[in-house]
Amino acid sequence: MTRWLDEREQVAWRGLLRMQARLQGELHRRLQTGSGLSLTDFDVLVALTDRPDERCRVLELATLLEWEKSRLSHHLARMQKRGLVAREECDDDGRGNYVVLTAAGRAAIEAAAPGHVETVRELVFDALSDDDVAALTRITAAVQARLDGRDPR
Repeated sequence: MTRWLDEREQVAWRGLLRMQARLQGELHRRLQTGSGLSLTDFDVLVALTDRPDERCRVLELATLLEWEKSRLSHHLARMQKRGLVAREECDDDGRGNYVVLTAAGRAAIEAAAPGHVETVRELVFDALSDDDVAALTRITAAVQARLDGRDPR
């Protein structure tokens, strides 16, 4: 039997979807205007800068970003043409490739990050109380645990 959303849940769900779409759109517009990077470029560059050696296997990067491998491959090709990333063969097995942050990629994210974090602060955290941030943290952790197949309760 279908467990339909009640009115309260429906309002919350639709609000979440609308907020996510609007937030992604605004983050993308501001990042593009301020730095020339797309939000997807920024996601890739952040994933690489989070690594101690600023490199990651393509399949691992696709998993981290939760992207299909073909989507990532196409996007990496565009980033590579712009000099933001490079690809290197894996010495250990020869089957895979590493995506490597270039000096231009490092410079691009260093230039973009201050404006991006200010946008996130302005659009999200400046609108929330400390209790709201704690609630948001609990909510995102619970949903992510469910997505990971764990019961968060």
